[in-house]
Amino acid sequence: MNPMMRAAAAAAILVSGLSSLGCVHTGSGSGSGGAARADGHGAIGDKWRNAVDPCYPERYNHAARQAVVAPFAQQVHNGHVLNQTLFNWYFEFGTDKLTPAGAEKLDSLARVRPAPDSKLYIQTARDIPANTDTAKIAAVRDDLDAKRAAAIQKYMAGQPALTPVTYEIFVHDPAVPSIYSEFGAGAWRNSRQGYSGNASGGSATGATATGGGGGTPGGTAGGAGTGGGTGARQ
Repeated sequence: MNPMMRAAAAAAILVSGLSSLGCVHTGSGSGSGGAARADGHGAIGDKWRNAVDPCYPERYNHAARQAVVAPFAQQVHNGHVLNQTLFNWYFEFGTDKLTPAGAEKLDSLARVRPAPDSKLYIQTARDIPANTDTAKIAAVRDDLDAKRAAAIQKYMAGQPALTPVTYEIFVHDPAVPSIYSEFGAGAWRNSRQGYSGNASGGSATGATATGGGGGTPGGTAGGAGTGGGTGARQ
């Protein structure tokens, strides 16, 4: 065994022995001379823990993972809140009466599995009539928000549920999530171009003739097109 192999073997034995001590250990070393204690941990192991991080790299991998995941977790939460929000257009203009779309929205939230989220949100009323006295707009908005919250509570109380859910209504003023309508319309119009399928029981792709004479099975007959000869290449 050459010196390099002996050094590698000694390092492997040392690492395997130290790894059995675990990431965290409490207690001080033994007396003078570094004699082993009854629990198998001696002064040498304690000194090693003071010199290196026994939790490397797990400790740092965890911190790095949290730093990457945290922004996505915030985005997921924001998206969930918007999904739980009833915007102004789910009510008839300036009233607390739900539109059919508003009722359908509440139905979909009540059907969430395994259980609906008890926190619902409404967008603060921005559909106040333009002729409202400026000095009274704040009071009118607060009154309409309260009436809309009560309307949601009443509607959700009639939802069938195996376990009754006590809903809480919160008012906020989020930016309306939207995209340019042509993006969605264009994606719908072009969706057929992405369809593919194969009704053949054999190979998915037929052979195509490139030489002279008749086409091979699955190809085009000889003559003009891919089945015929292409002539000398230039």
